Amino acid sequence: MGVVRHQATIDKPRERVFDYIDGYQNVPEYLLGVTRFEPTTEQTSGLGAKFAVSMDVGPKTLKSVVECTGYVENELIELKAVEGFDANTTWRFADADGGSGTELDVEIVYNLPGGMAGKLLGKVVGPFAAQAVRHTEATIKKKID
Repeated sequence: MGVVRHQATIDKPRERVFDYIDGYQNVPEYLLGVTRFEPTTEQTSGLGAKFAVSMDVGPKTLKSVVECTGYVENELIELKAVEGFDANTTWRFADADGGSGTELDVEIVYNLPGGMAGKLLGKVVGPFAAQAVRHTEATIKKKID
């Protein structure tokens, strides 16, 4: 199992940061490598919403279906893999000191297959996930007014 954690302070109101992350159509823009993030349910936000995901990681495309299993508006978005590549993401949002910005805490937990394929993939996925989360922070700072 691999874990990538990242914390950032973003000088934007929490509601706007949350709304941007929560907008499924924004995911390919802010999450590096994601080429597809499409709803598979009529519900596109909140508990029970499901999404088909494709992510290019080096020469490999990882596919999964994720479901929103934790959701508190302006505080928490939790996505768990229910099919395919086993990766779970938790986004936590809080007011920054002074209340003028957002403390963003992101955690990605992933499980790799066993054997040689898993070892090779592990050399790519961990560093890629860390880079993807840093890209998210930079994109949010540019895209949110």
